[in-house]
Amino acid sequence: MHMPAHWILPRPSRYETVWHAMQTATAARGPLTHDAIWLTEHEPVYTLGQAGKPEHVLAAAHIPVVATDRGGQVTYHGPGQLVAYILHDLRRANRYVKDYVYRLEEAVLATLACCGLEHATRFPGAPGVYVAQAGADPARDPLAHFQKIAALGVKVRNGCTYHGVALNVAMDLQPFAGINPCGYRGLAVTDLASQGLPLSVDTVAAHLVRELQRQLASPATGASIATRTLPDLVADFQAPCMASAS
Repeated sequence: MHMPAHWILPRPSRYETVWHAMQTATAARGPLTHDAIWLTEHEPVYTLGQAGKPEHVLAAAHIPVVATDRGGQVTYHGPGQLVAYILHDLRRANRYVKDYVYRLEEAVLATLACCGLEHATRFPGAPGVYVAQAGADPARDPLAHFQKIAALGVKVRNGCTYHGVALNVAMDLQPFAGINPCGYRGLAVTDLASQGLPLSVDTVAAHLVRELQRQLASPATGASIATRTLPDLVADFQAPCMASAS
């Protein structure tokens, strides 16, 4: 199924505006609505998932905290972090949520390998992608020996997904000290720049879109990434429904 990718204007974007646009687009979906990847960098914000515990926000300071409807606990979004929101019809693809999450992680792992970070890995029981620290002994204290580089948060409504993946490229990591990232006390966070890979967000986005399309689209789209406003993107989701009703 066709899965085009677009950068959202403006950039960076306000989290709540994009979130509500995803909800509107998903509610408008019909059986003919194409899937899509929406790319953005967000203005600084902490987000709490549906099961998120406020006590995991240690010191928000001037950064707003938004309770949202994705899965997971608390994380931070800000400039220099690539966020890919995937609006995907699981039922049409005959795909279960567990397989979907696995494919998101596979896309991130392949992206990081393309960027030169080949030792990234999963961590059992904790969705996302991690980097082992030097001299790590995961058998002794797994969380103390891994740094998180990508977080996942998924929402499924009527068999269709929104929210997605946040991949740290070259950002200010200090705000992560104000939370227990993903609900884990002391979990270290890293980005590609800290791993010695000073790449642009746009460069990483091109890799991630290609890998997401490989995992989720059939066939992979392979088109360039366009730039559009949220109202135009939402209208794309409403158009097939309007056409079928006329």
